[in-house]
Amino acid sequence: MRARAPLPSGGRPTPGRAAVPQAAQADAVKTVSVLGATGSVGQSTLDLIGRNRDRFEVVALTARHNAERLADLAVRHQAGLAVIAEEGQYHDLKQRLAGTGIEVAAGMSGLIEAALRPADCVMAGIMGAAGLRPTLAAVSQGRRVALANKECLVSAGEIFMDAVRTAKAELIPVDSEHSAAFQAIAGAAHDSIERIVLTASGGPFRTWSLAQLALATPSEALRHPNWSMGPKITIDSATLMNKGLELIEAFHLFQVGADKLEIVVHPQSIIHALVGYRDGSMLAQLSCPDMRTPIALSLAWPQRMTAPTKRLDLVELAQLNFERPDEERFQAIGLARQAMQRGGMAPAVLNAANEIAVEAFLAGRIGFLQIAQLVAETLNDAEACGLLTESADLSGVLETDAASRRLALNLLERGRLPGAA
Repeated sequence: MRARAPLPSGGRPTPGRAAVPQAAQADAVKTVSVLGATGSVGQSTLDLIGRNRDRFEVVALTARHNAERLADLAVRHQAGLAVIAEEGQYHDLKQRLAGTGIEVAAGMSGLIEAALRPADCVMAGIMGAAGLRPTLAAVSQGRRVALANKECLVSAGEIFMDAVRTAKAELIPVDSEHSAAFQAIAGAAHDSIERIVLTASGGPFRTWSLAQLALATPSEALRHPNWSMGPKITIDSATLMNKGLELIEAFHLFQVGADKLEIVVHPQSIIHALVGYRDGSMLAQLSCPDMRTPIALSLAWPQRMTAPTKRLDLVELAQLNFERPDEERFQAIGLARQAMQRGGMAPAVLNAANEIAVEAFLAGRIGFLQIAQLVAETLNDAEACGLLTESADLSGVLETDAASRRLALNLLERGRLPGAA
């Protein structure tokens, strides 16, 4: 893993220059673009914006393929530009927005155009590798990027953070765990941090045995006890791969050593992260599990805005529980930590293989435990193929991502996993 670039000013472990407020006036109208407007993060973002129309103005909205939904959102929020990623949906979107005055574009060039439209804040909510180029384009503006795309840090962490520093962009994490750590760290000296602890709910299978996990079905895995999320993220929560990916993200965001990053299982999902300091104190951020809380923070920081979320009642909660994650039953955490320590393109391979494995599980092609097995085998094959070396640019990352997906699909076709369907 190559040497770390210097930390932001003051040596604080804050992403980008987030410790330096970009907009000081709480009452100033902020312009916002939402990349991935029809996804869960995008919808929550627009829900908050819709409740605070006097504070926010929408510049651009994008979606992958739902032209009808995108058109409805663009009209409702009076966006200047609407972009559909799937080019075959362009004419449908254009027809739906005819006469509205809203510009229409499609494809990757359209997504990048939306990301480059001047805005005080860009919500980077496009999931998967498809979000890499648009999010980097948003960073190049040198303004605020609210980051909800994991791949930017998991697959291209060094490249992405270099771009943030070069553009002097303000980067604020949207994942609830990273948002919590961001808040607990704000203003702290970097060398005062002893550890950052990310919490995990444990998912729907927290108490299941290995024998039970081997028979777990997609419908069971999709029943998350606390959070309402998309299918991919929900399955990652069930395998605890989401926590492994979050370790890698935290490694790049907060610029601390891998040995200072920990995971603890916290079934109630009330404490989202904790930061321990050298004086023995530990700061934690608590809130009910609702993505609108970290999204609101990313939109309003350094101020706070009202969010329509459930308020905590500590007496009603009565107790908060914590457990160590069982890495024998949930091997994804160990795989992610190994990829983080290996560096180079190992995290990109891990992420790509996991996406293929989750798709295969949801399609009934492999069992639940074989998700981690497929990821492990893909990493082994990638090592043998020389794919785990450092990549100097985004093109190399995307090539590695594509090659890793081919390796994982080849493993599926050849049936090299024990007990594969």
